[in-house]
Amino acid sequence: MITSEEELDLALSAPSSALIARMAETDGDIMVLGIGGKIGPTLGMTAVRAIRETDRPKQVYGVSRFSEPGLEERLSSSGIVTLNCDLLNEAAVRELPKVPNIIFMAGRKFGTIGAEDLTWAMNALVPAHVARSFPDSRIVVFSTGCVYPLVSPEGGGSSESDVAAPVGEYGWSCLARERMFSFYSRIAGTKVCLFRLNYAVDLRYGVLYDIAERIWSGRPVSLSVPYVNVIWQGDVNNQALLALDLCASPPDILNVTGSEILSVRELARMLAERFGKPVEFDEAGGTSALLSDSTRAISLFGQPSVSVMQMVDWTADWVMRGGRSLGKPTHFEVSDGRF
Repeated sequence: MITSEEELDLALSAPSSALIARMAETDGDIMVLGIGGKIGPTLGMTAVRAIRETDRPKQVYGVSRFSEPGLEERLSSSGIVTLNCDLLNEAAVRELPKVPNIIFMAGRKFGTIGAEDLTWAMNALVPAHVARSFPDSRIVVFSTGCVYPLVSPEGGGSSESDVAAPVGEYGWSCLARERMFSFYSRIAGTKVCLFRLNYAVDLRYGVLYDIAERIWSGRPVSLSVPYVNVIWQGDVNNQALLALDLCASPPDILNVTGSEILSVRELARMLAERFGKPVEFDEAGGTSALLSDSTRAISLFGQPSVSVMQMVDWTADWVMRGGRSLGKPTHFEVSDGRF
């Protein structure tokens, strides 16, 4: 089991053999824009660890406002060159190093209701700043399955060729992010990969943590969204860096998640069994969910390295141990797109 945050960060930032091989052939430095979010720190660490296994030294830059105490120091100690920048300031964005490889992770989701203008600025204006400033870079753009509609599980999930039809203002702002990068890719030839992710699992947050925490604290589990996809965040980190090779003009699109459509009810029962606790459900259940078909990603990268059962075991143990939460629930159970 994973018993500390240090062990967890090591597990999440372990580079695959495929990534190490790719970093040995990749030219130029890497910059992670918006590294201060949930996934960014371990993604940056994954890049550093992969590069250290090669004889092609290159720099990994991490860009953020670094509002979380201690984060900048933690990243610096791991070998990441930190750069403090407000990405809403286009002049500041233009001053960032002109590196050939960019992972774009900046965005805003929670708190959208009541501050819709800020969400649109972060999810549409910032991408325009970045695309204008880095026309010659390869850019992997973290996006979301929220650009798709809710679908029935019988269909296997939305595929990359499906028409985007977001539910709610947040989803539309994420589609705007994609459209900004697509526009500048078309007019400047910038190579882009739209990396549509749902949902990453880190033991400190994620769908499994959300379900486990409700059971552990004796609260009912919502079935308003009865099915989910999940993927270990360590696999996300590796796939995002490997996706630099997919960047193209017009942009490539890649769904990133696990291969299984999972029942929230069954996940809750498995976690409750490990806790030795009963589980209650909000029986006002829905019939559709935000689901993605990850067939293409699996054909490119193989099955995720960490199974659903392993994630369930680790999450249950983490919660029982009193492991830290990031305090950032996924709100996977929201079906109206209001975050």
